[in-house]
Amino acid sequence: MTRKTIKIDENKCIGCALCVSACKESAIELVNGKAKLTREDHCDGLGMCLPVCPVNAIRFEGDEAATQDHIPVNQWPLQIQLVAPNAKFFNHAHLLVAADCTAFAYGNFHNDYMKNKVVVIGCPKLDHADYAEKLTEILKQNDIQSMTVARMEVPCCAGIENAAKTALQNCGKPIPWQVVTFSIEGKVLKG
Repeated sequence: MTRKTIKIDENKCIGCALCVSACKESAIELVNGKAKLTREDHCDGLGMCLPVCPVNAIRFEGDEAATQDHIPVNQWPLQIQLVAPNAKFFNHAHLLVAADCTAFAYGNFHNDYMKNKVVVIGCPKLDHADYAEKLTEILKQNDIQSMTVARMEVPCCAGIENAAKTALQNCGKPIPWQVVTFSIEGKVLKG
C-alpha cells in the first residue's frame, strides 16, 4: 500500500501561496518563492490545496491505500469538525458516526464496529458545533451505503444521534441506518 500525498511542480508554481493557506495541516510552505511540501508526514492526502492552485501545479502522487473492500486505511482526519465532506474516502462508504467515548467503553469496538467502515467521531458535549450540517453535506455529496451511529447511554450523547437523524432527514436520500448504544460499563444496550 502506498500513502497518497501531493506533488508540487516547481516549474509551474507562480508562488501565489494559495495552497499554503488552503493546507490545514501546515504541510506546505513557500521556499524561495515557490510552494514546497515541507512536511510530507503532515500531508493528510485530502487535497484541499489542489483546487486553489491557479496553474495546476499540484497533483497527487502514489496510490490511495485501500483494503480489499475499497475502504481507505489512511482516512484522516476523523473529527467531524475537521473532515472534508467531499473527501474521496466517503464515496460508496459504510459510515460510522461515533461519539468519542464509545471506542474506549467497548473493548472490541474496532473489530465489531469500525471494520470496513469510514469513521467520523465527535463529542456533542465538548465540541461546540452543529454536527447535523456537516453530516448532511457528507450524505448529500457522497453515495453512502449505510450509516451506524455509536453512542453512549449518557444524555449528552443524544446530540450525536439527533445530528445524524437530522442529517438523514435533510439529505433527501434513503440511507439505511442504525443506532448502537453502549453502557458506561461497556455493554451493548441497543443495536
